[in-house]
Amino acid sequence: MKRRQLMGYAGAGLVTALVTTLDSESQADAQSGGLSVQWLGHTCFLFSGGGAKILVNPFRAVGCTAGYRPPKVAADLVLISSQLLDEGAVDVLPGNPKLIYEPGVYEFKDIKFQGIAIDHDRKGGRQFGLNTAWSWKQGGINILHLGGAAAPISIEQKILMGRPDVAFIPVGGSGKAYNAEEAKQAVQVLNPKLVIPTHYRTQAADAATCNISPLDNFLTLMKGMTVRRSNGDSISISPKDLPENSVIQVLSYKF
Repeated sequence: MKRRQLMGYAGAGLVTALVTTLDSESQADAQSGGLSVQWLGHTCFLFSGGGAKILVNPFRAVGCTAGYRPPKVAADLVLISSQLLDEGAVDVLPGNPKLIYEPGVYEFKDIKFQGIAIDHDRKGGRQFGLNTAWSWKQGGINILHLGGAAAPISIEQKILMGRPDVAFIPVGGSGKAYNAEEAKQAVQVLNPKLVIPTHYRTQAADAATCNISPLDNFLTLMKGMTVRRSNGDSISISPKDLPENSVIQVLSYKF
């Protein structure tokens, strides 16, 4: 019940409107200071910058996420891609953050968010329903988080997504997210400057119930593309330091 109440309250507390105007110059200046990204496991990330903390896809620690620490972190706004437990467990979050969980265009703290519907499976959404990919600009960085996308990106979806500075792309497969080949196709369509892989098997997985593949499957397929590995779970991204050609950035979870 708490989860449903939070979702209802948070959704009602947001201004929902189609945004057709560009940010003002003052807003752009406030949003150009760079971004800190922390990986909390699976497809869950915390984005800090531009005066806001945005949490994406908090999960319940079961199955493929069994060995991760529950992402009980403070945030101003929570975005979820679906209400499945591996990317939509919001009932244990601290405080009373605002929440967006449906496709549409939103505004929060002078940041514009675009939620883009894309199938969560390869059966037209009949198995796992719709996934919401999230696109927004924070700290001067254009972010695209694909959540649990499993269908190819259409022309219409590509127009809404644009060319991201940083794209968070699932790579581990299963019935509800891209496998390595599909992730490669998404990289080719989006041409992001930084690719951060998500939704892959790590030592957090419950071997008996987790059916996603490890990261190496994707990296092997992307041979020839530069791969950077962080020593920790966080990275700072500055607009002036973004590469022109796509680079894969791998973050490390500290167990």
